[in-house]
Amino acid sequence: MSFTIARTIDDALNALAAGARPIAGGTDLVVGARHGKAPLPDDLVAIDRLDELKTVTRTALGVSIGALVSHHDIETHPLLTSIYAGLADSSALVGSPSTRHVGTLGGNIMNGSPAMDTGAPLAVMGAEVELRSLRGTRRVPVEQLWVGPGRTCAAPDELCVAVHIPAPPARAGSAYVRLEYRRAMEIAVVGAAAVVTLADDGAVATLAVALTAVAPIILSVTGLDALVGLGVTGAAAAVGEMAATQATPISDVRASDRYRRHTVGVMARRAVEAAARRAGGETIAIPVNRAIGIGAPS
Repeated sequence: MSFTIARTIDDALNALAAGARPIAGGTDLVVGARHGKAPLPDDLVAIDRLDELKTVTRTALGVSIGALVSHHDIETHPLLTSIYAGLADSSALVGSPSTRHVGTLGGNIMNGSPAMDTGAPLAVMGAEVELRSLRGTRRVPVEQLWVGPGRTCAAPDELCVAVHIPAPPARAGSAYVRLEYRRAMEIAVVGAAAVVTLADDGAVATLAVALTAVAPIILSVTGLDALVGLGVTGAAAAVGEMAATQATPISDVRASDRYRRHTVGVMARRAVEAAARRAGGETIAIPVNRAIGIGAPS
């Protein structure tokens, strides 16, 4: 077994090309090995010292978030909490305070879990993932990144270096909510993210919704164009029904498929309602789960 510390991105890319796997916070990789999900790779390259991957940069087109930006930084960053609140909602629910200080956005999305919290918000925001290798750089729409539970389309020698999110239109708001049994060190039983844009008369102008933990990958709800022009209450109710219908959850020790199908409809409706409130100019604290009383009690 070998362990290399990358001082530059090129160091990391050379190690990946030689067969190593990257590790930063290790909150998925190490915990998974401890619980017998998969052994640690024979060769690891530590990328946690690559400061150029720890920045949040506002661009002409939106925002670029380095792959090593921590969940704590996302949940507290002024730009992200104000304009990309749904992503901040999700990072604020990851693990525990200590987990959020070391766990990274890149690690969360590249793990490929259908129960990841950040995946659904990134999907509804139209995010792209920047993958880099010695062969070059490419951007992949985040919805195309995941190809199955725990699997992505990234080649073994590609490193996630950034996530790019376009700027939202005027009168847009986002939110992420999840069903949980406890407040820390929890995985979403189900979850839902929404981005809502309101017309001048308060009707829904655009709408995007994605679901957590009810399909092999993050699931984007389809057919939402039919809801444009409806009031928020009617659109939210319809989204709840569509989410429950389109979900294909499994039964496991945490919930039955029937329970997940019902509750993801409730979460989808509440995500739309919260996103619309933010789109209308209302400030709802991060995470919205706590602010509107969803999930485990204090």
